[in-house]
Amino acid sequence: MDGIKLLRFAFLAGWMGLAAVGICTAEEPRAEEIGVELRDTFPVQFPAPTDCNSPAHWDDETFYLFNSAGHPSRSSGPDLFGLGKATPAHYNNTMDGGRWIEATHRDNNGTLYGWYHNEPTAGYPQNKENQARLTAPRIGALRSLDNGMTWEDLGIILQAPADSQNRETENFYFTGGNGDFSVLPDRDGLFVYFFISTYNKDIAEQGVAVARMRYADRDNPVGKVWKWHKGAWNEPGLGGHVTPIFHAFTDWHRKDADAFWGPSIHWNTFLEQYVILLNRAKDWKWSQEGIYITFNPDLSDPEGWSPPRKIMDGGKWYPQVIGIDTRQKETDKQAGQTARFFMAGESRWEIVFTKPGT
Repeated sequence: MDGIKLLRFAFLAGWMGLAAVGICTAEEPRAEEIGVELRDTFPVQFPAPTDCNSPAHWDDETFYLFNSAGHPSRSSGPDLFGLGKATPAHYNNTMDGGRWIEATHRDNNGTLYGWYHNEPTAGYPQNKENQARLTAPRIGALRSLDNGMTWEDLGIILQAPADSQNRETENFYFTGGNGDFSVLPDRDGLFVYFFISTYNKDIAEQGVAVARMRYADRDNPVGKVWKWHKGAWNEPGLGGHVTPIFHAFTDWHRKDADAFWGPSIHWNTFLEQYVILLNRAKDWKWSQEGIYITFNPDLSDPEGWSPPRKIMDGGKWYPQVIGIDTRQKETDKQAGQTARFFMAGESRWEIVFTKPGT
């Protein structure tokens, strides 16, 4: 990524436009009034290979980070910049295909919950062009009592409809499925929200979708997750349909695929809004068209997300924000005005948010 120029964006009306920062005195800025700047700074590299969103949490004065590339590793230290050597985590069971831990949440009682992306291998065809093994991802839940060194698998909780795969796909990786996601509980502790990528054979169900589960069901989550569909939380997490909040532009199963995927969400205390970063693929090999950002003050309103705005041309997979204020115990789930911007496990930028009056 050498040569990436510093970018400053203010998000004004229109799907793809870039303009100057607006001026307003509103306490909660509108999406079009929020500015974003990527500033060059010293590099930081995650301690382990990274092939998905990398979640983090605090336990007292220790910062924990998970990186996954088919199997998760855990590192820890006094903060993001002092992480030690990564150690492979362990599951209490075996499963067909890899498991990528893409999200975590630490309960007040010390229990750590995690959610993984699984890619089954059995029974899937090969890509006709490159003979690569295809799959259809699904999402499962985990629980740990030792900060994620060992995990109890709680089962698969999000899966695409059984008849939704395109077995003749031209996609490099997937015939269908639900995966490439992030998770965040709401600030009232009522629901856990899942922002998922969906690769259904029907383009109407392709893109980034949302599901939720009552927080009270976190220890028994199978069958308790509901997908947003046609204006309501009315489709089951297992086998249910979705209405994407960001639709694919061109079918994922064509050579010229064009779609958002890989949402990474955090609560921004400076903006008092939720923020999602998105990848945008521009072909069947998932070549990166750019990285985008979207805002919403209310997790319970899936239709409240602002139109995604580009903050970087090209880039690499898995953009995410990690907060750096140790006093506020910031992580990938919460950040302030200035945080670190990561791609593919590396950060060479700060991400700085502005709003009217700042």
